[in-house]
Amino acid sequence: MLLTLEPCTEQIKAEKIYQQMGLSDEEFAMIEKILGRLPNYTETGLFSVMWSEHCSYKNSKPVLKKFPTTGERVLQGPGEGAGIVDIGDEQAVVFKIESHNHPSAIEPYQGAATGVGGIIRDVFSMGARPIALLNSLRFGELDSARVRYLFKEVVAGIAGYGNCIGIPTVGGEVQFDPAYDGNPLVNAMCVGIIDHKDIKKGQAHGVGNTVMYVGAKTGRDGIHGATFASEELNEQSEEKRPAVQVGDPFMEKLLLEACLELVQSDALVGIQDMGAAGLTSSSAEMASKAGSGIEMNLDLVPQRESGMTAYEMMLSESQERMLIVVKKGREQEVIDLFSKYGLEAVAIGRVTDDKMLRLLHKGEVVAEVPVDALAEDAPVYHKPSREPEYFREFQAMENDIPEVNDYKETLLALLQQPTIASKEWVYDQYDYMVRTNTVVTPGSDAAVVRIRGTKKALAMTTDCNSRYLYLDPETGGKIAVAEAARNIICSGAEPLAITDCLNFGNPEKPEIFWQLEKAVDGMSDACRTLGTPVIGGNVSLYNETSGAAVYPTPVVGMVGLVEDLKHVTTQSFKEAGDLIYLVGETKDEFGGSELQKLSYGRIFGKAPELDLETEKIRQQQILNAIRAGLVASAHDIAEGGFAVALAESLFGTAGLGADVKISGNITSALFSETQSRFLLSVKKENKEAFEKLVNATLIGEVTDSSVLRIVSDTNDPVIIADVKELESAWKGAIPCLLK
Repeated sequence: MLLTLEPCTEQIKAEKIYQQMGLSDEEFAMIEKILGRLPNYTETGLFSVMWSEHCSYKNSKPVLKKFPTTGERVLQGPGEGAGIVDIGDEQAVVFKIESHNHPSAIEPYQGAATGVGGIIRDVFSMGARPIALLNSLRFGELDSARVRYLFKEVVAGIAGYGNCIGIPTVGGEVQFDPAYDGNPLVNAMCVGIIDHKDIKKGQAHGVGNTVMYVGAKTGRDGIHGATFASEELNEQSEEKRPAVQVGDPFMEKLLLEACLELVQSDALVGIQDMGAAGLTSSSAEMASKAGSGIEMNLDLVPQRESGMTAYEMMLSESQERMLIVVKKGREQEVIDLFSKYGLEAVAIGRVTDDKMLRLLHKGEVVAEVPVDALAEDAPVYHKPSREPEYFREFQAMENDIPEVNDYKETLLALLQQPTIASKEWVYDQYDYMVRTNTVVTPGSDAAVVRIRGTKKALAMTTDCNSRYLYLDPETGGKIAVAEAARNIICSGAEPLAITDCLNFGNPEKPEIFWQLEKAVDGMSDACRTLGTPVIGGNVSLYNETSGAAVYPTPVVGMVGLVEDLKHVTTQSFKEAGDLIYLVGETKDEFGGSELQKLSYGRIFGKAPELDLETEKIRQQQILNAIRAGLVASAHDIAEGGFAVALAESLFGTAGLGADVKISGNITSALFSETQSRFLLSVKKENKEAFEKLVNATLIGEVTDSSVLRIVSDTNDPVIIADVKELESAWKGAIPCLLK
């Protein structure tokens, strides 16, 4: 018989207590119909977290179906802890990106730290060894004391967790804009390496097999974290502070090593991280994916607080925990293995054949629910979509060229914009050399990490210019994927696949849902054209504060394969006498640009255009030239335009300068953000061979003068600047704003 918990079943319905858990009246009626009775308090809790947007993707599933998810290299697409892509020699790369936005808004240090911890578990639950971490961060402007506090604490949380567990944080991006004032975005990505034979799934196969709980004890932290992530932030959000989990990277390091040893044992049947919705999601999803059921005795769950209810245990999001299924009779081997690492491994249940999640507590059945109803059969909504008024206004505008009176001063001002300025203040807090495999450290277009025992390496990046997405979500979605691919190409790697984190406002608003649909259309187009399928990711909706949404921010995490370490290329110029080439022509495109924001204090108009076929051809030409050994440096032209990319190519080069000539409208030539453009340097002796492979314009050469000299096509000086002056402005901007 079912044990009645307070409040009783009738009370839950009469007082609509389920609404406080995030369920609608219609959803509660659906649950009543599925069960053929009223759910009790624990069961209502199970449905509320599993049917939250964070776990079920109920508002975004119809849109996510548009993504291309297969390819000849894809070994595991969306649906497991992380996606897997073949890299040859029976090896594969495993990667995923996740958001921890709402927790980071109210408890930035732990919110960011546990975001890192969770994404690491997603990767090693597949059987892979994590080799690198990246992140993608968005904050309001640094002139606000609260934003400075959030920024400092988030970076400290990422550093604190990653550095302690000993996985290098090798790359990422940070952008600043008033759109993120009340709702920062904290997206964490993890990349791992696996042998094909070690790939594991989160599935509970084999009736009678034992369900075991391993890792840290369960506490009351993070209860309803998944629901909290699926609602807007407001004045009351501060009261949700207990919903933020607390991480222990030293415990996770032990758990990681124990799980990677366990993966080598044939006693292991399935393994899944207890992430969002904790024990509920791991048990229900593992059973649902395997077509089985699970029965658990909650009295056996290791607890670090006394008197915990079934509801609290099932909804806790305490960190550093995994649920595993092992062959019946092999439990002691697993217990012995984990005890060697000082960790608990406890048998708490068994796999059944009835497709039910059955929970026992204090001798009573406290919940009995079909696993498919919790996992696969969550409601799916086709939300209304409406093109916003602002979009039509922007599309009707002519391309406006901001007025610039002093080109050098403007370049200095752009280099000091926090989105463009050096992020050294951030990555200096990360240990990016731990494990000594990092070949290209933070600060270049993409990070590169070698694969031990081979001549191969992996290039990795995170990208998204959300201003373009706000102006035109479909074009902006294409650009996000294309720019990630440009960064990978400029590092000497072939793009393999993407993982994405779709950060948007409230999908119940038709204009926001339209942004989501259009962005995914654009991303899908780019992924198909560039051959980079989507192998997993995360949706983070309801990123709004008091009704104001963040810009649409679908962050793209991309990984590429460097076939030979000698192909690894970086953005900085290498030596005096090298020729400088521009790939791509420049148009008058300033919508969403750094110059537009600097000049007007706002963004408007059309986003830059992008032709995917042109993009693909240019990327392939450049990769071919890099692999032929003809390219000394490569840098994509992004925020701030050509002049910023040129300056960045000189930073850190100890005494190099550049003499270049530009043509056309000077403001556009310097600062337009036209897409599909690259800045390359080539040794003089490779000139002919390079020009046969790449359609590029020779614009100047690298000098040993430590001066950046840009002239017009009539040889009039446009910018003459000391590289040291530019570099110190670029380097000092963020530390100065934080003082």
